[in-house]
Amino acid sequence: MPARHGSGGPRRAVITGIGVVAPGKPGREPFWDMVSGGRTATRPVSFFDASQFRSRIAAECDFDPEAAGLGPQQVRRMDRVAQFAVVCTREALADAGLAPSDVDPYRTGVSIGSAVGATMSLEREYVVVSDGGKKWEVDADYAVPHLFDQFVPSSMAKEVAWEAGAEGSVQVISTGCTSGLDSVGHARDLIAEGSADVVLAGGSDAPISPITVACFDAIKATSPRNDEAATASRPFDNTRNGFVLGEGAAVFVVEELGRALARGARIYGEIAGFATRCNAYHMTGLRADGVEMTEAIRQAMGQARVTPEAIGYVNAHGSGTKQNDRHETQAFKNSLGEHAYRVPVSSIKSMVGHSLGAIGSIEIAASLLAMRDGLLPPTANLNEPDPELDLDYIPLVAREAAVDTVLTVGSGFGGFQSAMVLTSNVGGPA
Repeated sequence: MPARHGSGGPRRAVITGIGVVAPGKPGREPFWDMVSGGRTATRPVSFFDASQFRSRIAAECDFDPEAAGLGPQQVRRMDRVAQFAVVCTREALADAGLAPSDVDPYRTGVSIGSAVGATMSLEREYVVVSDGGKKWEVDADYAVPHLFDQFVPSSMAKEVAWEAGAEGSVQVISTGCTSGLDSVGHARDLIAEGSADVVLAGGSDAPISPITVACFDAIKATSPRNDEAATASRPFDNTRNGFVLGEGAAVFVVEELGRALARGARIYGEIAGFATRCNAYHMTGLRADGVEMTEAIRQAMGQARVTPEAIGYVNAHGSGTKQNDRHETQAFKNSLGEHAYRVPVSSIKSMVGHSLGAIGSIEIAASLLAMRDGLLPPTANLNEPDPELDLDYIPLVAREAAVDTVLTVGSGFGGFQSAMVLTSNVGGPA
C-alpha cells in the first residue's frame, strides 16, 4: 500500500498530463486516433538499407524534431531517444496545465525508462570513428562533441529535468522491455513516500538501427513477414511468428492527488497498484506456468484493493511471439480466475510494434485514453485465433465499453514481469 506521509493519510499518485510520440504521426491524439481506429504503422524499414537482414520491417515514427519545436542545438546535442522524451514532456506539461514556474523544483522529479538508450547515435559514431569498422583502435578526433551524452543513458533524464525545471529525484530506469512500466511505477513510489509532489515519468526508445535488428535477427525474435509489413504484427493469432520492432515514447505528469485536486487539474487516472517480479529462469525464455507475471498481477491488484471482477480491460504485453502470448494468457487465467474469460484483452503492439523500453508507457497512455473515451483498442491483424489462446482478445475493431479500472502488463528479457492497475474512479483524498 502507499506509504503514509505525516498525519495526512496515504499519498496517492494520479496522472494529469500525457505526451506521446508513437509510430505514425506524433502526438497524443493522433496516436489514439490510430490505435482506436485499428490502423497499423508497421512498414518496411526506411532508416537504413535493411536488405541484408532476416526481418526488414519496423514501426517508425514520422518525427521531425524541428517541426516538433526543438532548436538546432537541441537536435545536434540529443539522440533521437532524448528528442522523443523532451517533446513528450512538453506535451504532457501543456496537457496538465503546468509550467516549470508552477512547481517547486526540489519537489519535482524525473523517472525515465529506456532499454537501449542512444543506440542510433552510438552506432553511427562507432562507424565513423572506426572508419566503417576497419580500425580496432578508433580515432576519437572524428567523434561528435556530444558523444559522452549519447553514451550515458542518464542524459535523457537530464534533458527532461532541464525541460521541466526538476531539481528533485532524477533517474533512468532500465529493466529492458518493462522499463516504461517500471519508471512510472517508480514515480508512484516517489509520490507515495513523500519524496516528490510531481514527477515527469515515462519511457523512450529509438532502437531501429542495424545493430538492434541484427541482435533480434540472431535469436529469430522478430517477424520475417517482410512482404506483409502492415499486417506482420499478429499477437494471439495462430499465424504469429515474432514481434515487429518499433520506436517511440510516452511521458506523464504524475502528481500527488491532493495537489492535483487543489489546483483543479483534470485527472486521467490513479496509479492504484504496481508490482514487478523476475523469473530468475532464462535470459529470453518464459516458464509456461506464468507464475512470476501472475504474482506481479496479484500484488498490483492487492495494492489497488480490487478484485479480479473489478478489472474492466487488460492491456496485454501481446508481443506476437509464440511463447509470450501463451505465457501471459496463462498468467491472466491464474490471477483473474473465471473473470479472465470475460474481461476484454488487447495488444496495441499489433499496430505500433514493440518499442522495447518505451512500449510500457505507450500502453499506459492507451489504457488511460481507453478509460477517458469508453473505447477499448483492438488487436489488429487477429484474423485466425490460436485455439490454445481462448480469451477475449478484441479482434480487429475497437469495442465501446465504459471501464474505470484497467490492468496493463509488461514482459522483458531477463525475466522481468510487471503489472500496473490504473483506475479513473479517483474520488477525493483517502
